[in-house]
Amino acid sequence: MRVLLTSHGSTGDIYPLIGYGKALAVAGHAVRYATAPLYQEAIESAGLEFRRVPPDWEVEIFAEFMRELSRIRLPVLQLRHIYAGAVPFMNELIEIMEQEITWCDVLVGSYFFPHYRFLAERQNKPFVSFAFCHNLVPNRAYPPEMIPRLRGLPQSCQEWWNWSCWRLGNALVDWTVNSVCGRIFSHHDLPPCRDFILNPAALSLIAVSPALMQRHENPPGFEFCGYLRWQSPADPKQAARLEAFCQGKKVPVLTFGSVTFDETHEVMSRFLKSWSGRKKIIIQSGWAGLSVELARKEILVVPPMSHDQLFQFASMVIHHGGAGTTASVLHAGVPHIVVPHIADQNWWADEILRLQVGIRLSQQKWPEKLDSAVAKIENSPPYHQRAIELAKLLAKEDGRQRSVDLLEQFCERVASESCIRD
Repeated sequence: MRVLLTSHGSTGDIYPLIGYGKALAVAGHAVRYATAPLYQEAIESAGLEFRRVPPDWEVEIFAEFMRELSRIRLPVLQLRHIYAGAVPFMNELIEIMEQEITWCDVLVGSYFFPHYRFLAERQNKPFVSFAFCHNLVPNRAYPPEMIPRLRGLPQSCQEWWNWSCWRLGNALVDWTVNSVCGRIFSHHDLPPCRDFILNPAALSLIAVSPALMQRHENPPGFEFCGYLRWQSPADPKQAARLEAFCQGKKVPVLTFGSVTFDETHEVMSRFLKSWSGRKKIIIQSGWAGLSVELARKEILVVPPMSHDQLFQFASMVIHHGGAGTTASVLHAGVPHIVVPHIADQNWWADEILRLQVGIRLSQQKWPEKLDSAVAKIENSPPYHQRAIELAKLLAKEDGRQRSVDLLEQFCERVASESCIRD
């Protein structure tokens, strides 16, 4: 089977599908990965065939785009900003993808880009979407994120309310996408976006742990498959620095990944004023360029590297609540301090609280609150015990293989239905 993968965004959107592509290749399938050139080296180093699609941005431009996104508070306006940012290159993107789809037997892509479904359907190719967070899985058992529940009312009333809110949210998102991209879709004879949330694909794979995250029966077409983790190779030079700094003891690790924000210098200055000089901490610079002005013996700043390499030195991880980072910390078996900034990061912060494996701090106050939050985690053994328990549960799951099995079963079913029709 020939599988075309595609995704766009930061490493949290790209790396899981690298892991999936490797699993597909091991299973004997031909794999191509179409995405921005920024990720070509990582994809090819994993042994996958890379196919270039726009944008041809360097890290600095991606980081600036994320900085602009962080200034927007409402999720639907964040979504609008994402599509508006894609407008300058979307015509080229559609043209390239249409050609690439002629090669594949199935297209697998991020749920963020519903027009891929229509491109695949136009060539009678099945489309499978991936989501890396479960907050957009529609269900009558609960309303969308940020919508209050009708607790105490009869179940039938609650289900009516929940599903009405999902339908309204679906309509709002469809309208938002079409208001930005509708003319481009029409230019390529594509239909407008429809059922972005309620029916993104015939098969929608949710790449989170079923054991930890799935609390209700799947709606039709949605499958929780488990994490699709992929890690870049370990850096021996950085390993030596980390070992020399930690001296056999685990220390807090601060990483905000691909999140960027305004006034990084001012934020880090506030952090340094409040951080106890007796405590060691590792800071990963990330896309925001986190750093300290002067060398301090209790602080080590490191460049981007494998989560698995870095987190083996962590007593806890302070992070932004990105889907990929959250998964890595859960697998590492250490507590979380989550500082959500945008999009689904608030959802992940709430999930960490629900799982009783960490705490959250506000984006506005974290520099002043972090020292005491670290002390709270250090003096609370249940957080550490719970983190170890969850890591053991995750070690029993194989999300990559499960996702391969689900894709193979889906494609076999589609082929069988096609034969019956013919």
